[in-house]
Amino acid sequence: MDKVEVARILEEIGILLELKGENPFKIKAYHNAARAVEAIEEDLKGAIDDGSLLNQKGIGKAIYEKILELFNTGHLKYYEELKIEIPYSLLELIKIPGVGPKKIKALYDAFGITTVGELEYACLENRLVELRGFGKATQEKILKGIEYYRKGTGLHLLNIASAEAEKLYDALKTDKDIIRISIAGSIRRRKEVVKDIDLVASARPKGEKGVMDFFIGLPSVQSITAKGDTKASVVLSSGINADLRIVSDKEFPFALHHFTGSKEHNEALRGRAKKMGLKMNEYGLFKGERLITCKDETEIFKALGLSYIPPEMRENDGEIECAERGDIPELIELSDIKGIFHVHTTLSDASMTLREVVKIVRKLGYQYIGISDHSKSAYYAGGLTEDKIKEQHEEIDGLNEEMTDFHILKGIESDILADGSLDYDEKILSTFDFVIASVHSRFNMSEEEMTNRIIKVMSNPYTTILGHPTGRLLLSREGYKVDIHKVIDEAARHNVVIELNSHPYRLDLDWRFCRYAKDRGVKVSINPDAHHIDDLSNVSYGVGIARKGWLTAGDVINTLPLESIKTLLRKKKEHTF
Repeated sequence: MDKVEVARILEEIGILLELKGENPFKIKAYHNAARAVEAIEEDLKGAIDDGSLLNQKGIGKAIYEKILELFNTGHLKYYEELKIEIPYSLLELIKIPGVGPKKIKALYDAFGITTVGELEYACLENRLVELRGFGKATQEKILKGIEYYRKGTGLHLLNIASAEAEKLYDALKTDKDIIRISIAGSIRRRKEVVKDIDLVASARPKGEKGVMDFFIGLPSVQSITAKGDTKASVVLSSGINADLRIVSDKEFPFALHHFTGSKEHNEALRGRAKKMGLKMNEYGLFKGERLITCKDETEIFKALGLSYIPPEMRENDGEIECAERGDIPELIELSDIKGIFHVHTTLSDASMTLREVVKIVRKLGYQYIGISDHSKSAYYAGGLTEDKIKEQHEEIDGLNEEMTDFHILKGIESDILADGSLDYDEKILSTFDFVIASVHSRFNMSEEEMTNRIIKVMSNPYTTILGHPTGRLLLSREGYKVDIHKVIDEAARHNVVIELNSHPYRLDLDWRFCRYAKDRGVKVSINPDAHHIDDLSNVSYGVGIARKGWLTAGDVINTLPLESIKTLLRKKKEHTF
């Protein structure tokens, strides 16, 4: 059992205790322990073996013993007993936006509600209106939350699905009967949320059965939903469905293209093939009955008179016409990123100190890091007072003097207040190299109010980057209402960079708006929004979304080398950019 699973169970214990009405200190202890386990840098076994887990802040001896029981046996008696005592289905209600443990307990105590369906029915019957702490407005909000929750049922965040797919891929590629194998589907196209995992492989003659048996027998497979000679479908222990399709090696490029999708892209290409007197499907490209041999996807596109279209672009959104002209952009690569912004430290709400994160980022090969802790309005996240800012800047200056191959940029993630102002005065703002302006409150404004709020902050000369521009949390919370096109237009007018927040829960700016930003000349910054060491790898998801939005290295500011980024930030600060 890895640290992610252990942290999840500890978090669930905390929620179950809250639903039970337990001591608040006991509840907090489990939530703190969950965060502490998530924050350990090594794997769980290593932290147990070297004793560092027991010394981790937030993990007491009693909880440590429970973690050992989980790790050694895969089960926890205390957890199982809680799930019997408190209906486990109540945890599903937590996923509904706006419904927390206190509300769930009130609903359970008053009406015995344990499922989403029961809660929806109670709302439709208007039962919540007179319940203390609820009322009509809360009831309507819960109904909207249920509607949003239902949209997300059966969907998975890209990072979770990708990790599961990579495990399957790594296992399958060791099978001696496999010739070629690839992850396909929406993961390969880097969609922000994923329904299932698609794998395509070619196998040696008569090797298909062995490959299929190997696939369905993998440890992560929980159940088998279908199995044939060339296709198997399984459900993984993570709850994600996974399909494996096996073809001959000459069919592999066509199957990979077909099962990568999207459906709309495939339909458009089949239409193009038909106009050329050809037939195209997952088995090949045919002239009459003759297969046109293609060794890879590049040759398929070439046979159709097109330049290669990267998987991320295959959404039938103009990419085919672009490939016909030979104008497919040279999309950004992860290796193009030279430095990162939007990194938090222990001075606000992160689990890593400034020195720790700098050490890791240098090892990753970056040239610079933009530190941006929360501002004072975010008191709940340890937002920085003026004294804390001075303290951090002195520490940054000291570290910068120690390094010649790396530079720390002084930044802040400043809250955009309801009136569109930032929460520091100009004297304080002028001490930063850059300012990320973000909305963290008052999400329920009208579209006009929110748009005006954001437009106003972009006219502030100290606003460098607009953070997570729609505020969405994928599969959890819809973004606030905002006219994103107007926001992008205003960013162009004021030379404000727009963040592509790479956290898998955000991936915001949405890829559908990246091209509009590109066309308007607005630069993007691909930022990890890192609060833990593991979050630094979020950049790869942001790069995938940037590629999906047709962005090149030239569209992204943190592809610039150190001296160039210093110049850009200085010009912006001096209002000459």
